[in-house]
Amino acid sequence: MTRSTAGFTLLEVLVAFAILSVAIVASIQGFAQGLRLLRTAGDHQQAILIADQKIREIVTPMEEQKSGTEGPFTWERTITVDPTPELTSVAATARWKLYRITVRVDWDGTRHVELATLRASAEKPPLPGARP
Repeated sequence: MTRSTAGFTLLEVLVAFAILSVAIVASIQGFAQGLRLLRTAGDHQQAILIADQKIREIVTPMEEQKSGTEGPFTWERTITVDPTPELTSVAATARWKLYRITVRVDWDGTRHVELATLRASAEKPPLPGARP
């Protein structure tokens, strides 16, 4: 009795289907992970844009703390005066102050970004002839 080698055995077909199913599941999981990373990157970019916007809103800095929400994002802006003894020791620069502006944006309960910058600003000089 001779055995024909023209076709596949049932065992070979089952092994091929098992390998194919593992490959399909792995590729679907990789695709899903890519979508999750894309969403996280988009949220991070949106948070950075909000933080940048909140920093740029400051025209004349003064010490304050503000917060608010924009969609799923909550933000908190803090403006403080950084000590600069080298500026206050000279009369010509005594009216200048260095402000630290910090904005923190939170989302998803666990994620956040924080941007900080320094901005120098001078108090307006007194007008000549004005009473102190």
